[in-house]
Amino acid sequence: MSDFRAWLDQRTGYKALVHEALFENVPGGARWRYVWGSTLTFFFVVQVITGLILWMSYSPSSQTAWESVYWIQHEMWGGWMLRGIHHFVAQAMTALLVLHLMQVVIDGAYKAPREVNFWFGVALLMLVLALSLTGYLLPWDQNGYWSTAVSTNLVGMSPGVGAAMQTILVGGASYGHHTLTRFFALHAGLVPLFIGLLIVGHVYLFRRHGLTPKQPVRKPDEGFWPEQVLRDAVACLAVFAAVLFFVVREHGAPLGAPADPAEQFAAARPEWYFLFLFQFLKYFPGKTEIIGAIVIPTLVLLLIVAMPFLGKWRLGHRFNVGLLGVLLAGAGLLTVQAVNADRSDSDYQISRTIASRDAERAVQLAGMGIPITGALTVMRDDAYTQGPRIFARNCSSCHRFDGHDGMGYPLPADSISASDLKGYGSREWLSGFLHADTILTSKYWGQTYHAEGDMVGWLGDHQPETPEEKLTRANVVLALSAQAQLPSQAAVDTRDSARIAAGVAYMRNTDYGCASCHKFQDVGTDSPELTGWASREWMIAFINDPEHPRFFGRDNDRMPSFGKEKSLSDREIAMVVDWIRRDWKMPKSSAAKK
Repeated sequence: MSDFRAWLDQRTGYKALVHEALFENVPGGARWRYVWGSTLTFFFVVQVITGLILWMSYSPSSQTAWESVYWIQHEMWGGWMLRGIHHFVAQAMTALLVLHLMQVVIDGAYKAPREVNFWFGVALLMLVLALSLTGYLLPWDQNGYWSTAVSTNLVGMSPGVGAAMQTILVGGASYGHHTLTRFFALHAGLVPLFIGLLIVGHVYLFRRHGLTPKQPVRKPDEGFWPEQVLRDAVACLAVFAAVLFFVVREHGAPLGAPADPAEQFAAARPEWYFLFLFQFLKYFPGKTEIIGAIVIPTLVLLLIVAMPFLGKWRLGHRFNVGLLGVLLAGAGLLTVQAVNADRSDSDYQISRTIASRDAERAVQLAGMGIPITGALTVMRDDAYTQGPRIFARNCSSCHRFDGHDGMGYPLPADSISASDLKGYGSREWLSGFLHADTILTSKYWGQTYHAEGDMVGWLGDHQPETPEEKLTRANVVLALSAQAQLPSQAAVDTRDSARIAAGVAYMRNTDYGCASCHKFQDVGTDSPELTGWASREWMIAFINDPEHPRFFGRDNDRMPSFGKEKSLSDREIAMVVDWIRRDWKMPKSSAAKK
């Protein structure tokens, strides 16, 4: 073995290289404050390795990016761990770079002859942030898509070249496939290449000029090996252990619903290390936004770059340390303000709930199989996610759903003119409707033209008083609710079949039952028809044309004929009906595996 090492050293000179790398002199001895550069180098290597493995399973197109990330996160063995490491190491690198910058400024390691090395470090910080920005889009989920739209719009505000730069980044006039492929090329190719070159140059200049110990020096010099190497290794393991903690806790990295350019996303937020800028821009509304987005950040960056020159003044070093402290304190304060503002913003909290719900549903649907057209087509054909959106856009001007617009945004009771449709067709809903004390509340017909109709009058004249009358009314509730054939009530409807049959018999009586005013099964003539009331077919037909003789006819109270007027498609009507009925069905398109 010794002969082989001698042979290899004769041909490569590796022993001199190893000696040069390990036995560098450390002025003032090994210190924990020197570990940040090593941890950053270690994490960059981790990012390259995990990134290359992720690359092997990632498909960068607007129709396959989310799908491939889903596969990595939920199907590939160990994929969630791999993706989580890549995600949280990227966040840790930003924090470590700031710590490293603090150490360099406090120790005065930016002064001559180390100015160029300091600028290399500042450039590395900018490139790592660029790496995070470009990587944010790659899962092609809602948060990444809309956050990237905001960041590229900021680029477009740059004077002169802004519009051209934005067009180059976006790949055209709108965000799509070319945006994703360009960001992927930057994230996986160009930016890592520049980072690697700068790290090589940074290490070379660092070795050329040596460490700058904090004055006064109280310890004798030591070798890089083994004292500083041990500290560096412990720091790398400690920070990596912290990363693994977050990876396991979050089970990988977050993945939202597939990006949908047609659906606005109010829950979009940048990563935590950009929140300060997000909050800062709130102080510059309208046309002044360019000051907060471009002018002031550029001036701050120029001040940081000028630190080696400012440090030559008598009080220059103190000014630089103070400047860095003010910048970090300001960024921290703005970050806290952003977090607190979001916590107290009820609309934002609701939008986050919607985003979490959609993300969970997307995973459920993808688990059933993804068609060749992509996961977004499945989401757009899903009653669970699209039903409340259709309701909010088309129904919430008159109806509520458990007091809100379907999406979760509260609606004042005095602004609603029709029934609350939460639980429509259920026994609970009907019990309140068929009661004289509650039918005139805002939950039912209290604010409709029907409040003065025959139904309300009949309920007022026929309030059940005896136990037999109350039992009959309860049986009618069970029988009419059974017409809805709600999946959530299937078991209890089967259990109460005898009572339902008794209720049906009462409803069919044309002298005193429901058939005296309504058509039910093969008896009665008047509308609205109660046969199949609140069933899927009945509701679809009703929403399509409530003025049809089968329903309200001329007595219709301002209800639009959504299908007849073509304001909603047949599929949209079916989805909102399925959502109201809580009838979650997987789209037929998801039956075929991708």
